[in-house]
Amino acid sequence: MDLQGPFHVYDTTLRDGAQQEGLNLSVADKLTISRQLDDLGVGFIEGGWPGANPKDTEFFRRAATELDLRHAVLAAFGSTRRPGAVAADDPQVAALRDSGAPVVTLVAKSHDRHVELALRTTLAENLAMVRDTVAHLVAEGRKVFLDAEHFFDGYRANRDYALEVLRAAGDAGADVAVLCDTNGGMLPPWVSEVVHDVLDATGVRVGIHCHNDTGCAVANTLAAVDAGATHVQGTINGYGERTGNADLVTVVANLELKHARAVLPPGALREATRIAHAVAEVTNFPPASRQPYVGTSAFTHKAGLHASAIKVDPDLYQHMDPAGVGNDMRLLVSDMAGRASIELKGRELGFDLSEDRELATRVTERVKALEQRGYTFEAADASFELLLAEEVEGQRPRYFDVESWRVITETGPTGSEAVSEATVKLVSGGVRYVVTGEGNGPVNALDEALRSAISQAYPEVAKFELVDYKVRILDAGHGTDAVTRVLIETSDGQSSWVTVGVGHNVVEASWEALVDGLSFGLRRQHAD
Repeated sequence: MDLQGPFHVYDTTLRDGAQQEGLNLSVADKLTISRQLDDLGVGFIEGGWPGANPKDTEFFRRAATELDLRHAVLAAFGSTRRPGAVAADDPQVAALRDSGAPVVTLVAKSHDRHVELALRTTLAENLAMVRDTVAHLVAEGRKVFLDAEHFFDGYRANRDYALEVLRAAGDAGADVAVLCDTNGGMLPPWVSEVVHDVLDATGVRVGIHCHNDTGCAVANTLAAVDAGATHVQGTINGYGERTGNADLVTVVANLELKHARAVLPPGALREATRIAHAVAEVTNFPPASRQPYVGTSAFTHKAGLHASAIKVDPDLYQHMDPAGVGNDMRLLVSDMAGRASIELKGRELGFDLSEDRELATRVTERVKALEQRGYTFEAADASFELLLAEEVEGQRPRYFDVESWRVITETGPTGSEAVSEATVKLVSGGVRYVVTGEGNGPVNALDEALRSAISQAYPEVAKFELVDYKVRILDAGHGTDAVTRVLIETSDGQSSWVTVGVGHNVVEASWEALVDGLSFGLRRQHAD
């Protein structure tokens, strides 16, 4: 990585992103995410604060032997020396040196009130701390970036002093002075104005670090770049404290696709969706479906009017080809769908309805009738595929025939745990089975009994697992007699699928979704 390159993409997911509420990364997690970030082609990965956090110290120790980065350079984060100390003797500065990271990002106060109230030192001493620490680390062979904390608020309060902090860093040898909107309160025109002024007044290389408290982190970052910043900081998926940091994927996608600036290695952006979702799996935060570019809904179309146009030319209702970021176009089947939507969705699932106008119309009308009764196929592709198979092939895929099912729940004395027991009678593979299952609640008991019965004819269902269960009351005004919709997500360990059931009884609706889930899984297994 050319540290003096024309543009820097700097990721701080492992440090600033990890400050998000509920996000806890182990050292192994951080190593895994680092490899994903390197695949995306970012230039710098901020690994954490060695010396202040034992986990981060361990990360840098292990990274030296366990990470083989092709594109990125590791950066260690830390603060300037303490007031009244000497950088060469400061243990925090020593930890930065000892981390082995070729880049050190120093956070420094640039707001006069923070210097006096938080650091409890003088403005002159703060400038000395910046000069001494930067100069020492540069003399030790490190590239230094300076994060000017609370810069924009400090600039408004005391412009001359905020600019002097940047000059002190630049004069001491810092490569980049990063303007931090630490409180996240800026708007794009304000950022642009300040960046222009900083460049004119100081001559330092400017970077930008934005938080999203006004919902403008990405826009503020782009405004800074437009004004002359050549170093952008952010986090994958916009992780970060409060409302998060600038989403680095959205930033680089906008720079590459809208501004035609090559800020990543050639072709790397096509991995963006995979990488964003892979990092989400490690952090255990579900990917945001409406995330720009890489969300599952980013190129999703629902209205029949949209689908009719897309059938002619997908670009009519998309701002770009989703393949450019490794995403896909999706079509939702809903009561807003027309025949064009059904045809396109059918093609996506492997059914060509374009040659049979009557069939496409029949499926469309059936979908609309079912949705009037409470069904939804927007998130239940598996149930819709079973419906299509029934219409196209003349019958629903049947791997078992259910004779009857029942479930009872009983409890002992007050405070004892209730236990549910389900009995399922069905014929599978030409053999009749009567199976009883117990579970934590009626749905769990039915699931146990159903899969136990089917597995005797189809052992592959043993690897099917119910991974999500959602209940929606559709007409709450009817009280306990309300129509209930249930969505169940099932996985075979390689992929997952969602089925829907509707009924006046939550158990009845759950049973329908369970049966469809196992039927779809068996259909997929047998097709493979």
